[in-house]
Amino acid sequence: MAMNSTEAGTTATTSCGAPSAAVALFRSLGDPARLAILRRLAEGEARVTDLVACVGLAQSTVSAHLSCLRDCGLITSRPQGRATLHSLARPELLDLLAAAEQLLAATGEAVDLCPTYGTHPAAPEEPAR
Repeated sequence: MAMNSTEAGTTATTSCGAPSAAVALFRSLGDPARLAILRRLAEGEARVTDLVACVGLAQSTVSAHLSCLRDCGLITSRPQGRATLHSLARPELLDLLAAAEQLLAATGEAVDLCPTYGTHPAAPEEPAR
C-alpha cells in the first residue's frame, strides 16, 4: 500500500518507517468526535448546529474539530446565507469509512477488546501474594 505524502517523490516517515502523513490522517480519524462528524457529513452537508445536535458537544468544540478536519483537507465549508455548510472534501473518504466498517465487521469484537485502544478495559490484575 503506497502512502506518499509529498509530490517530490520522497515521503516523510516516522522513526519506525510509517509515512507521517498517514499517521496524521489516522490520528485525525481516531478522535471519537471527529469520526462522528465525518460519519454525519458522509450523509450530506451540515451546519455547525446540526453537528452539535449529532455529537452532543459544545458549539465551540465542534467548531474546533471542524477546523482540524478542514486543515487536514478532509472537509470543505461554504457559506449559505448566515450559515456555513460543511461537507466531505474527498469522495475517497467514503471508501475509507466503508472499508473500516467492513474490517470491523470481519474482526468482530477483537478491536473493541484491545487492551490498549479498546473500549473495554482489561481485567484488573490480582495482587501478588
